[in-house]
Amino acid sequence: MASSLESLGEYDDIVAWVNDTLPIDSDVSELDQSIVQLLASLDIAAEDTSSQLERTIDDVARSVPRLTYDLHFMNDGASTLQSALRHVCNRAVAVVPDPMKETLDHLRTLDKIKTNMEAARDVLREAESWSTLEMEVTGLLGDQQYAKAAARLSEASRSMVVFQNTPEYDPRRSLMTSLQNQLEASLSSALVSAINIQDLPACKDYFAIFSDIQRESEFRNYYNGSRKAPLATLWQSTRLKDCDEDEGVILFADFLPKFYEQCLTVLHHERNVMPEIFPDPLVSFSAFLLSALSGLQPSISHRLSTVSNHYGDAVLQELITLFKTTEDFARSVQNIMEKMKLSSSSEDTAVSPPAPRRRKSIRMSMSWRSAPVRASSSTHTISSKLASLSEWEQELFQPFLEFQVDYASLERRFLDNTLMATVTLDTSRPGKQDVARLLRERAVDAFGAAEESMNRCMAFTHGYAAVGLVQALDSFFKSFMDMWRREMHAQLQPSAHISPDEPEDEENAGLDYTSADWAVFQLSLHLLSSARSVHERLLSFESKLRVNITHISTSFRLAREDPQTFAMSASLRHLEQSVLQSAELQTLLEPQRPGQPEPLLLEARSAISECARTCQDALQHTILSPLIKALEGYASLPLWTAVDEVKPSANPKEVKLHIPSFSLDPSDNMKRVAEGLLNLPRLFEGYGDDDALAFSLDTLPHAQAASTEPSTPAPMGHARRQSVSAGSKQAVDREAISGAWLSSFGRTFLLHLTLQVLPSIQDLTPRGAAQLASDLGYLSNIVGALNVEGEDLSQWRRCVEADDLDAVSVKDDIWREVLRMRR
Repeated sequence: MASSLESLGEYDDIVAWVNDTLPIDSDVSELDQSIVQLLASLDIAAEDTSSQLERTIDDVARSVPRLTYDLHFMNDGASTLQSALRHVCNRAVAVVPDPMKETLDHLRTLDKIKTNMEAARDVLREAESWSTLEMEVTGLLGDQQYAKAAARLSEASRSMVVFQNTPEYDPRRSLMTSLQNQLEASLSSALVSAINIQDLPACKDYFAIFSDIQRESEFRNYYNGSRKAPLATLWQSTRLKDCDEDEGVILFADFLPKFYEQCLTVLHHERNVMPEIFPDPLVSFSAFLLSALSGLQPSISHRLSTVSNHYGDAVLQELITLFKTTEDFARSVQNIMEKMKLSSSSEDTAVSPPAPRRRKSIRMSMSWRSAPVRASSSTHTISSKLASLSEWEQELFQPFLEFQVDYASLERRFLDNTLMATVTLDTSRPGKQDVARLLRERAVDAFGAAEESMNRCMAFTHGYAAVGLVQALDSFFKSFMDMWRREMHAQLQPSAHISPDEPEDEENAGLDYTSADWAVFQLSLHLLSSARSVHERLLSFESKLRVNITHISTSFRLAREDPQTFAMSASLRHLEQSVLQSAELQTLLEPQRPGQPEPLLLEARSAISECARTCQDALQHTILSPLIKALEGYASLPLWTAVDEVKPSANPKEVKLHIPSFSLDPSDNMKRVAEGLLNLPRLFEGYGDDDALAFSLDTLPHAQAASTEPSTPAPMGHARRQSVSAGSKQAVDREAISGAWLSSFGRTFLLHLTLQVLPSIQDLTPRGAAQLASDLGYLSNIVGALNVEGEDLSQWRRCVEADDLDAVSVKDDIWREVLRMRR
């Protein structure tokens, strides 16, 4: 427990410390005993800490007043010491006699004169040597004594600093360059020959000569140019089918492994040769590899671009193959360099190579903003690893970075291309096809291709393009469902199902539906069921995608916290410094809060909801079509303009009596409408067990208003998840589903009535108003039986039957419409 308490300060999360301290795998009794011991230890430790804190506070409180006094005392002592030193200096100057002062000034002058004379002598000697430099070096070159000539030039080069900031500097600098060029020209042919025949002693001597004249880089250029020539020839002379305009003999994906194999053969040879020539073999090895890769014509970037143009939308798989091959090559090169490090006895081999031409990454961003680590050494190690990304690694992986950053677009194009092949097969099949079944089959293909995308993301970007992966998948599924929504809309038109009259179904007799209506009804249910199946697949796929993202997050965290164990490859380090390392990626990789995780594919879910809405709209339109047709001539019925009968009188002088005759019975149109509404529950009795009706209830027309009903299930839920034994619960769910649909039907019908039919009535006499009030009251009772609230319907009724419209509290638009009708 003592060691556990000491480690408490290393944790930011107290829950994590408790989980690490307690033996979770033990049984309940041992765990309870451990908790009791831990609580006792924590109480004792808390008391000890409190006591130590109080003692510390007391000590500080006692020391602060004393500290002020000590500082004051030190200030006074320093002032006294300064005055004493000033007094001693004044006395020392006064003690020295004037003759002694003059003697010291004279000695100082003589010393300065001596120093200047020595400097002048050195200048004169250098001038004398420079006067004969050209003749001496030319003579040595003529005698082929190249080492002596290099040594003479090296000595003269060291003396160039003497002439700096003088008129003699530029002429001597020009002479030095000219003599060095002559020496290099004299050695060039012999050097190339020695390199070609691998005369290692001669190459080593030539390197020493070039080093004496500060031309090591020229020697490396000669050496690298000669040794990389076979590789450059192989790269340039091989004609590729998918890169070159003319007919090639091999694909780039097949050629690249052979090229890298040839490179490794050359590098293995250089691993044994370079230590015999160069004092820094590892640096020279890296520089040679950089020279070989950067000198390829056409460049790697150019060939990757031509490959992309050749394969088009399907290029991602080719890029992954090429990237994996390149990673394997980089690992092999790293193994060779590790062997060179182990065989080298000098620590200077670990120095970074010189950068004669520094290549800048075109897509670099901020470094990894890592989470707090346990020790500062880890942060230092990560920084050193990022800084150690050598130039040859950048040259090797930089061409892929442009495609890796554009991974979202590449993945989306690849998914579309994969799915298009299956869609093309569907369109080529003769005859009429089952659209609902075809949707489920194509969904299997779509999700199968999408599951492979997670592997492609890891293979090509090591998870750094996870944000692009989510975007590509979300956009892909949205487009997929939008395509099927358009197909649904076309298939759910009644004109697409016109067929000869069929015998009427006895079970649904009297419901005023045609065979085309029943076909649309059945197809709507089947498509809604298919949409539900796609939604379930999407939820399952999101779970797999989240597990994959969690795995990526764990890998990154382990690499940050323990870089020694989880070392990063060159390609991974290169990706870590790219713009893929973004704030969006950090947000995506953050651990999810406990409970319901945030959805990843929002647009895909929305597209599925739109498909469900399309099916529900078609189903509702089909069900309500007889009711809507029954109201087509309702606004123009003569009932609304009817007037009361006038009874004639036998005596002309008597006043004629107006005897009103009100028909309190609803009109025939309203009776047919009410009969159709009452038949709706019977229509759903045969489909109560259909899970399609329970799917996406929140997208039902006017479902937001209906959601206040207690019978409405949760959005996007599947109301029937219980076992067969839970019969009573299933019955409740069936009633809830039917209630939601009937409520939606009722609200849609009432909106059609109150917004379109009733405002179309032109005139309304008192007798017509009474008849309309009777119809609306009768309809209110019917929709009330369907558990539908008709507030607008009730307001229309109150306003129609009122004698004084100004006294009625209704909506302004209803009040104005009734006022217009009644004039």
